[in-house]
Amino acid sequence: MIIKKIDKGKSFDWGKTSEDYARYRDIYPQQFYDYILSLGLCKNGQKVLDIGTGTGVLPRNMYRYGARWTGVDISENQIEEAKRLASESGMNIDFFAAKAEDVLFPDNSFDVITACQCIWYLNHDVTAPEFAGMLNPGGRFLILYLGWLPYEDPVAAESERIILKHNPQWSSYGDTVHPVSVPSQYLSFFELISQKEIRVDIPFSRESWHGRMRACRGVGASMSAEEMALWDKEHMEMLLKNAPENFMVKHYMSIAELKVKK
Repeated sequence: MIIKKIDKGKSFDWGKTSEDYARYRDIYPQQFYDYILSLGLCKNGQKVLDIGTGTGVLPRNMYRYGARWTGVDISENQIEEAKRLASESGMNIDFFAAKAEDVLFPDNSFDVITACQCIWYLNHDVTAPEFAGMLNPGGRFLILYLGWLPYEDPVAAESERIILKHNPQWSSYGDTVHPVSVPSQYLSFFELISQKEIRVDIPFSRESWHGRMRACRGVGASMSAEEMALWDKEHMEMLLKNAPENFMVKHYMSIAELKVKK
């Protein structure tokens, strides 16, 4: 995938990270899911479409609350991991590989559409009217995000420094607490109901934080094998020097709730 405004146009492929993604990116705290539930969403038989589902983290973790989930992702490798993990847990979730812009269900097919960690990859001119059409009257669109805070957390700061050393085109550094972006195209079809930012500390071991970083776009999805080997060595050396075996990393959750105008 190449998007000019992301990583200075450097290509990335989430399929390259699928094994690490499945193992290390299921990190959302219970507060994340509790907040979604507090909105009255993604539970009790509601039909939910998860855009950019990756390895199905959101539908798999919320499956027990009773919604009927469908997950879609552009990467076939990610979808294969999602299917494997759901099957191992006895979950009946429909997963399929497709670009978000090509997902066309009949009108009024879903109660909720979720887009977690992926809104900036979409062609909003296409997806805004498509999402609105697929939702039932009064349906909700949730834009979800979880990010680490490098200016507040020294381990996160060092991890970003090392990524940029080996991949200076990476553009997702230097995050601060702010509302998740709601692209203007959606406001023609949706009403913004609420936005919320919540600080959270998330536990990691050296191994799991190393894996989480390896599964990010700036590393596993875009580095060459040679770049990865150099990054891998330097990042683990940094963790051995600067982090205990188990530690917390400062993050924040940012969630926007939109209601379809129909």
